[in-house]
Amino acid sequence: MRRIAIDVQGIVQGVGFRPYVYRLASRLNLTGIVLNNPDGVRIEVQGKPESVTSFVNQLQPQAPPLAQITSLTEQEIAFKDEQRFEIVISQAASARRTLISPDIASCPECLAELNAPSDRRYHYPFINCTNCGPRYTIITDIPYDRPKTTMAGFKMCPDCQREYDNPADRRFHAQPNACAVCGPEIYFATDRIRIKKNPVAKTIKELRAGKIGSIKGLGGFHLAVDATNPQAVAELRNRKFRFEKPLALMVKDVQTARNIAHLDHARAELLQSSHRPIVLCPRRDDAPIAASVSLDNNWLGIMLPYTPLHALLFDSDELVYLVMTSANISEEPICYQNDECFERMANIADFFLAHDREINIRCDDSVQHIHNSEAIFLRRSRGYAPRPVILKESGTPVLAVGAHLKNTICITRNNFAFISQHIGDLENLATLGVFEQTITHLQRINEVTPGAVIHDLHPGYLSTNWASEKYSANRYGIQHHYAHILSVMAEYGINEQVIGVALDGTGYGLDQTVWGGEILLCDRASFTRGAHFEHMPMPGGEKAIKEPWRMATGLILTDEELDDDIANELFPEKQVELPLIKQMIEKKINSPLTSSCGRLFDAAAALLGIRDSVSYEAQAAIQMEYMAQNAYTLPAINIGEMQIIDDGSEMIISPAAIIQKLVHKKRQGANIARLCLEFHLSLIGSLVQVNRRLRDKHNINKVALSGGCFQNMILLHGLERNLESEGFQVYINRQVPANDGGISLGQAYWGMHNCPPQADE
Repeated sequence: MRRIAIDVQGIVQGVGFRPYVYRLASRLNLTGIVLNNPDGVRIEVQGKPESVTSFVNQLQPQAPPLAQITSLTEQEIAFKDEQRFEIVISQAASARRTLISPDIASCPECLAELNAPSDRRYHYPFINCTNCGPRYTIITDIPYDRPKTTMAGFKMCPDCQREYDNPADRRFHAQPNACAVCGPEIYFATDRIRIKKNPVAKTIKELRAGKIGSIKGLGGFHLAVDATNPQAVAELRNRKFRFEKPLALMVKDVQTARNIAHLDHARAELLQSSHRPIVLCPRRDDAPIAASVSLDNNWLGIMLPYTPLHALLFDSDELVYLVMTSANISEEPICYQNDECFERMANIADFFLAHDREINIRCDDSVQHIHNSEAIFLRRSRGYAPRPVILKESGTPVLAVGAHLKNTICITRNNFAFISQHIGDLENLATLGVFEQTITHLQRINEVTPGAVIHDLHPGYLSTNWASEKYSANRYGIQHHYAHILSVMAEYGINEQVIGVALDGTGYGLDQTVWGGEILLCDRASFTRGAHFEHMPMPGGEKAIKEPWRMATGLILTDEELDDDIANELFPEKQVELPLIKQMIEKKINSPLTSSCGRLFDAAAALLGIRDSVSYEAQAAIQMEYMAQNAYTLPAINIGEMQIIDDGSEMIISPAAIIQKLVHKKRQGANIARLCLEFHLSLIGSLVQVNRRLRDKHNINKVALSGGCFQNMILLHGLERNLESEGFQVYINRQVPANDGGISLGQAYWGMHNCPPQADE
């Protein structure tokens, strides 16, 4: 006889791992125990040597689909006198090393029961099992057991308790297990009058009538309207103050999604995955939805139902396409508590579909795109957080507080980087409160005491100010674009020098100017600036971000080859303001300099007459990309590449000649869409040339691409392909967004390898 102990770490709690172990051991006639502990799962098995060996060999390959094993160790231990294999009560201890599962979309088995009239959970909107349902958003502490979730107040009825106690049942130790007898309830509400009779049917009726509803999901409330009703969509935009930014859609299934979008295999698979993100898909010309759902671009953000309640909304043919956007007003956090939502959404939603299962931590939907048949993140949140990025090496535990926009935070422990759900733009105290709550929650469930805090260099960021107030010592500022490149290095475990191409809208530079078009020489400890875009004035400061015509005017007025009258010609409605703009630039009044690639896109878009103002971030660049995508078959217009000025220390990429050609070609009546494409191609060619020169000079062949501009698929695909054709090894963000949502990972990667170890390590 042989007895061994096996310690398993990873995502192994709340995913059916203990029941799986029980069934495997029982099938092999082994005795022993399995239990959750703060490190993960502890297993002891005893029996014939060949049976124990078979158990070990099958344990990892046949684990439940939602389990993620990161470490498995075994040791021989003494025999015990026992007659069976048992699941025992979880252990609580001071050290917490288990990994928490993200929230998981309803599994096929639960959906089949939901729609079976003979099943006792027929149409019960909280049906779940060990393979699906809420996890991260209901956990208050670990180990992951019911008393430490927001289901603690719902005592299981005898039928649910029997399932929970039966190792052969799919709901064995499923912590959110419930039914209509003992579990949470949904209700329809208007003016806080709660109606429990037929709440789903009432919701469908109101949505079909053009009303705006607020519907509770896993990590917060959505605002929903019938996407085929233009008046309802317009009213939602007006009430939410989201006038032009695209709105997400929810549809019943992939077949329905194909009616409104072109789906390749990768997009169809991602839509149906257990993560259920919003997936950007090319819109069909004949899509039967309101045009205002997604203005001025051909991408639709589509997701499938991921809760039983969502599934019930699409159970009939009365609703086919729903707008499902976060329940908030622009710049505010998503609503996640009932009373909070009733109050904040009172002037937006006509009714509410809510329930009494509390959400402990809010969590927005994830958003993903497909690049080269693989998913990349635009927003990493529900379905993925708080699953860690597993790093190749361990280091000092640190807290990284991220950027100002699209904020996430990151906490490290050993070789795990725990990245929070999307928090949002730190524009107000409400979002700062969510930021602080998220830090507290992640530190508690991972029991990490950071040895240092890492923040952005920008002195005006709320995250920087928070770090300054909370950490008088062991606080480090990391340059924004260096952190972008570090996020790529972290994903791939790169510990050597790379050329980092960091392109975005705004980042605080070492010279106190606004950076954003940077080619850096980076290693894990430091960086130098190898090249950057030529500095441009931003007349009006941040106002120039909202009004791209200011950026265009700045380029015209500072270009000796372009007559000032061209600005009057291109922007006749701004003639009163143009003399003031010129004075601001000449006298350097509120006209900070920037090397931003994002601002260069803005300027080009304004020069070409595409947009002179924007209502959301990167709107001008998004429209340029959309127009460029449709211009490949049009005759080419040669505008060449940007000028590379090399002074021996760093290279300057000057767009002046390209801007001049864009202006002249536009005045000559050239096709604007093709000029948009030519601008992209010129940018790609210029960046390849710079990388080639840096490789020759420094003998570096690895290139990391990061920054919000790489959400532009023409730029990302074109630069990656052209660099690879030149023999470069190219790395891009896969596990975190290339935008500022990935900054916290880069900050943490620097901190864990450069901050001194804690005293007790």
